[in-house]
Amino acid sequence: MATKVQRIKAPTAILQLHIELRGTKPKVWRRVLVPDTITLLRLHLVIQAAFGWGHSHLHEFIAGDGERYGTPNPMYDAPGSITSENTRLTTALRKATLNYVYDFGDYWEHRIKVEKTLAPIPELVLPFCAGGACAAPPEDCGGVPGYAEFVQAMANPDDPEHDNLAEWIGTDTWDPAAFDTIEVNDRLAEIKL
Repeated sequence: MATKVQRIKAPTAILQLHIELRGTKPKVWRRVLVPDTITLLRLHLVIQAAFGWGHSHLHEFIAGDGERYGTPNPMYDAPGSITSENTRLTTALRKATLNYVYDFGDYWEHRIKVEKTLAPIPELVLPFCAGGACAAPPEDCGGVPGYAEFVQAMANPDDPEHDNLAEWIGTDTWDPAAFDTIEVNDRLAEIKL
């Protein structure tokens, strides 16, 4: 039996993306380099790695014209939703920005903006995180309002929720300003584009 070989189109350019988690203070964001041939499904995996999340909830991309892209799920998809599996980022980007929503309960909304288009760099392994700021919220902490309460409780050892939250995340301390590019790039290196 012959196996079907999927051809991967070589990138003609690198897109420098600014991905910002909306509503957090201070702002949580990442600057990521991806090939211009990346599909939205692969971009979802890049965002998950860049923010340290576990790809355990539904997601969707929303283009400026309202078109929605996601992983097909008949229980949750709105009529007209398009699969993100084979849709390229460049196809969905009719304007310079795209929205990405992860976890419909917590509703983590991100704004994705193409900052620059760069010539291919053969020695650069993509995806690559070129910068960012602040720690991403832990999954399932209750969205932006829950994250604000989480940060406040973790900053105060006398808060009645501090010990429970510390046990939940596995540490007594939480630095909302922490960001480690090397750690993010280690996670990104596991993604096969």
